[in-house]
Amino acid sequence: MTQVVVIDYGMGNLHSVSKAIQAVSSSESIVISSNTDVIKAADKLVFPGVGAIKDCMEAFSVDLRETVLEEIDKKPTLAICVGMQMLLESSEENGGVDGLDILDGKVTKIKASKEVKVPHMGWNEVKFLKEHLLLKNIPDSSFFYFVHSYCCLSSKDALTETIHGERFVSCIAKDNIFAVQFHPEKSQGMGLELYKNFLNWNI
Repeated sequence: MTQVVVIDYGMGNLHSVSKAIQAVSSSESIVISSNTDVIKAADKLVFPGVGAIKDCMEAFSVDLRETVLEEIDKKPTLAICVGMQMLLESSEENGGVDGLDILDGKVTKIKASKEVKVPHMGWNEVKFLKEHLLLKNIPDSSFFYFVHSYCCLSSKDALTETIHGERFVSCIAKDNIFAVQFHPEKSQGMGLELYKNFLNWNI
């Protein structure tokens, strides 16, 4: 049986993510865990995150961080929202925070204006730049649900883009890692389709 581990480092909407994946699971075991042995034994990993990136980075214990870095390097991994931002090079949030530097890109504050509300909260269009197995059965320009005040404006591994004032990267794909700025678990049918594709994704 395939085991999917939602990584618990003290931050993230773990149960709503787990529940959404469970809803489309046929035979997979979905586990929430911070245990390094459980993470090492996993077939696939989900790396969620909500709140301030500094708090998320500080919540990582040394042992857990080392294990996650080792395992993310070789297993199918889905990173969500702040989880995606943590995998990037750096963020200007909280006065500047180093990321895990696994994916190309830097995180900057969304520029607010009369027309552009911050945080960016609600449904928005996701425009495909490339094809990917995790986008199977998801039409180009589908709408997903976002909640964030910071974004990545460019990445050499950008897969999709979204406009909220400026264009920003809403999905990044590199080798075994698929990272999204939006929340699939809040995105109804299209979000569930993405989770289903993740469960069927083999590297």
